[in-house]
Amino acid sequence: MSEFLKHPGESSNDALPPEGKAAAHTRRVFLFKLAVGMNALVGAVLAVPLIGYLLGPTAKKKSGVGAWITIGDVTDFPVGETRLAEFRSPVATFDDGDTAKVSCWVRRVSAQKFQVFAINCAHLGCPVRWFSESKLFLCPCHGGAYYEDGSRASGPPERGLFEYRYRIAGNSLVIHAGDMPTLATQASCKDKPLVQIAPPTPETRSTTWEG
Repeated sequence: MSEFLKHPGESSNDALPPEGKAAAHTRRVFLFKLAVGMNALVGAVLAVPLIGYLLGPTAKKKSGVGAWITIGDVTDFPVGETRLAEFRSPVATFDDGDTAKVSCWVRRVSAQKFQVFAINCAHLGCPVRWFSESKLFLCPCHGGAYYEDGSRASGPPERGLFEYRYRIAGNSLVIHAGDMPTLATQASCKDKPLVQIAPPTPETRSTTWEG
């Protein structure tokens, strides 16, 4: 069989003149290169999301970790009230969309004193809700309850709500929002770092409940 493509209307490219054979060969090379190019393009389109997923965490700016974020004007939070605020995570990427939005509860104790609580329950991370009538934060998942100052009231949580460090910059309320509050990070405005709460031992339990 001839290595050249058959010319339309001809039984074989062998009968073509040299000019025709050259044209057929050129078409064959062009179609081959076009097929290779299309396959490469499709492969690149499919590979971009995968590469972005794998390398996305390393591409985030390290300077964003631990960044100070403005969550609103101080006048947005009246004294004696607790309100929900929202900010964009400083470690988010452009394609994170709405998942980059983070909520927190802001309690204004006095003109210059605030408490900024992570919205997550200290038990398993469910978002807590504020009920102004009862002055309690309540977790809808497992019944955890917290007082208005964030301290534990009842339920499964072994500690109070996590707090963000904050400061007042001009007329804005700014929080240290780079790290998610956990028992392993100092996300509280207190001077001492957060520590893991050890479960009670038989020696420390009250004898009142012993049978």
